[in-house]
Amino acid sequence: MDKTIFVVDDVGINLSVTKAVLEDKYTVVTVSSGKKALALMEKITPHLILLDIDMPEMDGFAVMERLKSDDRYIDIPVVFLTAMHDRDAEAKGLKMGAVDFILKPFDTPVLLNKVAYHLA
Repeated sequence: MDKTIFVVDDVGINLSVTKAVLEDKYTVVTVSSGKKALALMEKITPHLILLDIDMPEMDGFAVMERLKSDDRYIDIPVVFLTAMHDRDAEAKGLKMGAVDFILKPFDTPVLLNKVAYHLA
């Protein structure tokens, strides 16, 4: 469990389910908003971020913009994990620097394989 993953989502059940899938292999930190994730990154630097798009206050795109504009975080892989089934949103996220886009509800083996791949 040497790799730390942030799961950023405003819906508690999404945080719980994702953590349950990943916690046997990784240290999983669940964060309920983009602002809280950015603040927490001052103390903990994750190896990967699973980021929802549709969140109040600061959506995933705004979080991504902040991450990619900060040299400390620019190389952290970000995977959008979202219920937003929208090709334009996917294209925008990838253009902003996301390494992948996973739709919720996710398939457990797909999530595990993609996380392992992006951490390798």
